[in-house]
Order: sequence, then structure tokens, then C-alpha cells
Amino acid sequence: MDVKGRVIQLLAEQTGAGKKGTWRKQEFIVETQGQYPKKICLSMWGDKIQQFNLSVGDQVSVSVDLESREYNGRWYTEARAWKIDKSGGNGGNGGGNYTPPAYDTFDSSSASQSSDDLPF
Repeated sequence: MDVKGRVIQLLAEQTGAGKKGTWRKQEFIVETQGQYPKKICLSMWGDKIQQFNLSVGDQVSVSVDLESREYNGRWYTEARAWKIDKSGGNGGNGGGNYTPPAYDTFDSSSASQSSDDLPF
């Protein structure tokens, strides 16, 4: 599965120890393009963190593996990035210039009373 969008946030790196040794994980948020943008939390593991070298504002195409696991009767799903292609974006300057899009709020006082003007 592929996800295309802009990196809007890098979360703190997490580390720990498991059966197979120590592990490192970093999650990041990608906002898709289009009429109805979606925010998707994806994860990178181990050496991929340095390999991908993501910055806020990077325009990316991410190849993702989805995996679900059961633990104590609940299911947990992870979207793990295994390949990332950067296409433009901020040029690796740290992302300080990126401003997320503003979302309009609905003002009921200016809405038309006509039943033909549905907001959806």
C-alpha cells in the first residue's frame, strides 16, 4: 500500500528491549492531499530512521506494510513504512517554514436557511 502526502509532525523516538535485543521506533504523521485530507500515523523501525532522514514539510510517497496483532483480547494495528521517496518538500531545511493548512469553521449565523444549501 502507498501513501502520498506531506510530513506534518515527527514524534519522539522510542527505544526498548525485547526478546531479540534492543529496538528503536519513530512515528511520523503524514497529511494526504486532496479535497478531504487525512492524517495518518506511520512508523519507522531501526536503521530506517537514519536512512529516511525525514523532516517536517517533506513531500513523500511512503510504501507501507499493515500488520495487526492480538493482545489480551484486543487488536492493535500498525502501519510500518518500509520505503520512502521524497519528492520536493522543504529541501531538508528542518521544516521550520511549514504551516499546516487552516480549516474553516462553520458559522451558522451566515448560513442560508434554504434546504438546498446542505454543507455535505
